[in-house]
Amino acid sequence: MTPLAADQWGDPEYAAFGALLGLPADKVPRAGSGEPYDPLNFDIIGMLARHPGMARLFLQFNGFLLQRGELPGRLRELIILRVALVHRSAFEWGQHVRLGAAVGITDDDVTALIEGNNGFDGHDRLVLDAIDEIIADGKAQWPTWQRLVETLGEHAAMEVIFLVGTYTLTAMAFGTWGLQAKPGSAALPPDSITTEEHGQ
Repeated sequence: MTPLAADQWGDPEYAAFGALLGLPADKVPRAGSGEPYDPLNFDIIGMLARHPGMARLFLQFNGFLLQRGELPGRLRELIILRVALVHRSAFEWGQHVRLGAAVGITDDDVTALIEGNNGFDGHDRLVLDAIDEIIADGKAQWPTWQRLVETLGEHAAMEVIFLVGTYTLTAMAFGTWGLQAKPGSAALPPDSITTEEHGQ
């Protein structure tokens, strides 16, 4: 599926992108303007905006998780990277290796994440073990949930679950639509590690 072309953008599509940017439709840069937030710079937005009503609500929700949630940025990006790795999302992997660097995820962290969970401890290890459980079982076991709440607080613990679900959803969508990783972004590692191995 291809992103919308410049002449396919109208008020509903601009409103959808505006939900992510926190702007009304008429303040969103016009498609083809060449501005930094020109919608044509973002293939992901151009694909989602093909269903502008759905995209507006989804991007508002996703924007909350990324920009206004209570989960620390480092943990958020570790979750997204693990989901991208397990669900083989080259686009999300490339995007969030870059975004993770801004919140303290190092090249060594990325290498450790690929190899499993043994390179992590503290909050990092708790969250990675929890999301492996969620991915494998479709839920966190109650003791795991209690540890998340006790360690992170209830709101941040809830965001852990919703991040796993949201980025599983985008991995399915982008994989189906053929959204490619941005040129120059980190390459998705070979699929040589199973979910079960992550916790070992």
